[in-house]
Amino acid sequence: MKKRSYMKKGILIVIGIVLALIFVAPVLLLINSSFKSLQEIYIDILALPQKFTLNNYIQAFEQMDFLPSLVNSLLITVLSTVLILLVSSMAAWVLVRYKTRSSKVLFLVFSSALLIPFQCVMLPLVDVMSKLNLMNRPGLIFMYVGFGCSMSIVLFHGFIKNIPAELEEAATIDGCNMFQTFFTIVIPLLKGIMATVAVINVMWIWNDFLLPSLVINKNGMQTLPLRTYLFFGQYSKKWDLATAALVLCMIPIIIFYLSCQKYIVKGITAGAGK
Repeated sequence: MKKRSYMKKGILIVIGIVLALIFVAPVLLLINSSFKSLQEIYIDILALPQKFTLNNYIQAFEQMDFLPSLVNSLLITVLSTVLILLVSSMAAWVLVRYKTRSSKVLFLVFSSALLIPFQCVMLPLVDVMSKLNLMNRPGLIFMYVGFGCSMSIVLFHGFIKNIPAELEEAATIDGCNMFQTFFTIVIPLLKGIMATVAVINVMWIWNDFLLPSLVINKNGMQTLPLRTYLFFGQYSKKWDLATAALVLCMIPIIIFYLSCQKYIVKGITAGAGK
């Protein structure tokens, strides 16, 4: 029995290593290509660079206006994520604590919204937002909040079910109103799931290309994903500069993810059982 268990563990470890290599291989290939000239990439994309150089990063940094684009990405991502956390946590708390038919219907509406692809509402959304003069950064943040709240509310909803209502009742007896109860009692208990929701939303907002390309595809307002598209022309592609630009775009989000990854599984599974 021990030999069988050891064999099973060994097989699982081997499978895990193979899967890890499969997922990491594209990133390693991208980093490797970012140090190579365009000619080397076309000759053999898998080979190591003959001479490591940072020229690709320097040129990509200058041509994509990295610092202004980084500020735009940070501004949009941070404000959108903060608003999503605030709005969705408050909405989920109310839906959990006030058990009425309306709250059940609203929760089903938010859950059903996860099934609607963005492409189905893309053109009507752009048409409506253009009529409201919201084809700018505030409008983009507003749209991100709308798209991100559905999944966030579902995650918060499952987590808040595990919080004892007696804590909030005790706070009410002590004289706290609804807002004081939420911000002093409930919010501190939501740190785990908040980190999870923040990581999930930051990753898709930071990497999003389609929605910003429809709303703020103008000089001075573009995010990092939009600026990297400059290296992909109609007749030629600057793969050497494009790979360096993509690595530069990945660095901030990878740092953020690695610093918060321990909360992802913890936050998602915390609301699994009531």
